[in-house]
Amino acid sequence: MSENLHQLRCFGCGAKIAGAQAQPDFRCIECGELFEVEYPGWVERRGPERPNPAALKWLWRERKSSSEALDHSGVWRFRELLPILDSFGDAVTLREGNTPLYHLRRAAKALGIDQLYAKHQGMNPTGSFKDTGMTAALSVARERGFEWVACASTGNTSAAMAAYAARAGLRSLVLIPDGKIAWGKLSQAMDYGAITCQLKTDFDGCLTLLTQIVKQAPIYLLNSVNPYRLEGQKTPAFEIAEAFDWNVPDHLIVPGGNLGNSSALGKGFKELHELGLVARLPRISVIQAEGANPLTRSFAANKGTALEPVEAHTRATAIRIGNPASWRKAARAIQETGGFCLDVTEAEIAIAKAEIGAEGLGCEPASAVTLAGLKKLRAQGAVRSNETVVLVLTGHTLKDADYTIDFHRGTLLTEEETGGPQSKVSAEIEGLRRNAVVVDATIEAVLATLKDRA
Repeated sequence: MSENLHQLRCFGCGAKIAGAQAQPDFRCIECGELFEVEYPGWVERRGPERPNPAALKWLWRERKSSSEALDHSGVWRFRELLPILDSFGDAVTLREGNTPLYHLRRAAKALGIDQLYAKHQGMNPTGSFKDTGMTAALSVARERGFEWVACASTGNTSAAMAAYAARAGLRSLVLIPDGKIAWGKLSQAMDYGAITCQLKTDFDGCLTLLTQIVKQAPIYLLNSVNPYRLEGQKTPAFEIAEAFDWNVPDHLIVPGGNLGNSSALGKGFKELHELGLVARLPRISVIQAEGANPLTRSFAANKGTALEPVEAHTRATAIRIGNPASWRKAARAIQETGGFCLDVTEAEIAIAKAEIGAEGLGCEPASAVTLAGLKKLRAQGAVRSNETVVLVLTGHTLKDADYTIDFHRGTLLTEEETGGPQSKVSAEIEGLRRNAVVVDATIEAVLATLKDRA
C-alpha cells in the first residue's frame, strides 16, 4: 500500500498507524474508537510543492473527456485526493460517481428558495451512494490480498459490496436482519453472488456479530467503520463543488443512518478547503427518521457530545439504525460547519418522497428525509430564501418499490400517523396519491377518467 502517502488516525485518542496495521474491526486498540484516513504530506507540502488548485481543477475537467477507463469513474477521476493504492490500475470500478445535480424547481417554488438542488447518488451503478465508497474500500481489500469481503446491511451496502466483489473476483458474505428490509436491495446481492445470512436480530446486532467473525477469519470488513469506505464517499463533495464552479452551496442536507456519509462529505469539503480548492465550507445538516433518531436526541440533550442507542423503527429501511458507528464523525461535521440535526415523522417522509417523485426524480424513502427536514429548517428560519441548498438523495426509487406502491394505494401509513382522514396531513397525501384506476377497455372510459382526474 502507499503507506508513505497516507496513514490512519484514531478519531478518539489521535493515535496514528499505518493502514495495514489496522485491526480487522477497524477499532483503535488504545481507546476503541474508529479511524479516519489522513494525508500528512498535504500539511507538510507548502510553497511550490503544495498541489496547485488551478492545475487540479483543469486536470479533473479534462478527464471527463478521457478514453481511459479509470477516468470514467467519478471517484477515481479525483485520485490525486485518494492516494490509498499502490497502483490505481488495480482499482475496481463500475464507473461509479459523476451523478447528476438536479434543480428541484417545484419544491424550490413551494419553499420560496431560489436555488434548491438534489445530488442524486441513486444514479450510481447499483442504485445508491454506497458504490462510491465500495470502489475505494474493495480496491484496498483486493490489493491487500483478501479473498473474502463481508458486510452487515439493511440493503444498499450489500448490493454495492456484492457487485464490486463480483467484479474483482472476490467472494462476499452478507449478514442482514430478520424482516423489515427492502427486498429489491437484497435481490441485488443475491444476483451478484453473495452468500446471504438472515439473522434473528436488527442491523446493529448483525454488525456486532460480523466484527467478531472478522477477528477469527481472513475476511475484510466493508461496513462504513472501514475508513477507506469514507474516502470514496467524500468524492460527491468534489463533484458538487465542481458543478458550482468551485463554489459551495450554503447548505448540504444529508440523511442520517449509520452516519458515515455525512461525515465523509464533511471530510471531503474540509480537504478541499484546506488545499485551497474552495473558499469556505457549506453547512452540513443531518436528518433522521423520528423512530431512528439517536443523533437528533444527542444534539438535543448534550449538543452531540454523547449518544444513547435507540431501538430503531422506521419504514425508511436504509436509515433504520439505532446505534450508528460514525456518530462522532458526523457530529463533528455538523458542529464544524454550523449545521443542524433534526428528525422527521413517517408521514413527513412519505409526503416528501412523493413530492420529489413529482419532480420526475424518484428516490428511496431514506433519501426523502432531506426534503422533509429542509421544510422544517425553512419554517424555523434556518434557511433563507436567497441561499443555495443541495439535498443528497442516497438511493434510487426502485430500491423500495413496495413503499411507493403502498403510498399511492393508501395503505402505507396508519390513521395515527396521518392524524385521521380529516387531517391536513391526510389531505396533503390525498393530493399526491396516484393510484392505478381500473377502467373498461374503451375510448370513452379512458377519456372519462382523464376528465374526472383533471
